[in-house]
Amino acid sequence: MLRRRRETTDLRWLSARAWTNRWYPQGIDTGVLRGRRALAVTWFQQDRARTHLASRVVFIDQERARHIDVALLVPADDGALLPAAIHAGGLAWFEDRLFVAATHAGIWEFDLSRIRRVRRGWRTSLAIVRTRVHPIDLRCSFIGRAFDADGSPLRRVLIGEFRRDGEGRIGEFTIPETEDDGFVAHGSTVVGIPEMQGAVRWGDRYFVSQSDGTRPGTLWTGGLDALSPHDVALPSGCEDLALAPEERMLWTLGEHPRHRVVRGIPFARLAL
Repeated sequence: MLRRRRETTDLRWLSARAWTNRWYPQGIDTGVLRGRRALAVTWFQQDRARTHLASRVVFIDQERARHIDVALLVPADDGALLPAAIHAGGLAWFEDRLFVAATHAGIWEFDLSRIRRVRRGWRTSLAIVRTRVHPIDLRCSFIGRAFDADGSPLRRVLIGEFRRDGEGRIGEFTIPETEDDGFVAHGSTVVGIPEMQGAVRWGDRYFVSQSDGTRPGTLWTGGLDALSPHDVALPSGCEDLALAPEERMLWTLGEHPRHRVVRGIPFARLAL
């Protein structure tokens, strides 16, 4: 990936990932993989009829400018492993647990401690297998993490809905800690912003991304009932959001072919 630093840090793909219309990037978060800090980006695959075929997570080691692909798989009744054919709209990363927003199908959980190598046809690839499906009473278009005002991570996520009419909701949930637990809801709010793509929280301050076709996206910030647009520019086709206290960066990405970018916005620009 090509890195450029100006007012933002922009990472761009130097491969067919930059222009393919078969795979689209969507979700983003940060965490530690094999002892190294990494950015994680979800992608989904579709055919010409826009039928979902598969999904994956790409882990980007920024220091080494390298990345690895990990396929998302689901177990079939006969024990076979099938591609996770979902619109992987958002990502929340907690230690070895990945929570993926499976649009219209709840939140799907994957275990990073069980990365395996699988053979698919004549190729082998790295993969993780779904461990749980968490039903949520929302469309589950995206998912993002929440932090205290001092940057301490909370065991909570924001889950929201992409809708064109501005009636999309954002809800806050505590993540399950045991296999017997489910997500615990703490209420939801109709935000009034059409085409929401991601949401995160820092203390009592929220950040919400809004797409606008091929035009630059808008970053909304403030209290959830009093959001206002920020003057920082988001990429065209902007998607999910992720807060990275270690780097003091807000990360997002753009999905459109030939305009794809993974963008880091310094906290200083956001008065954090």
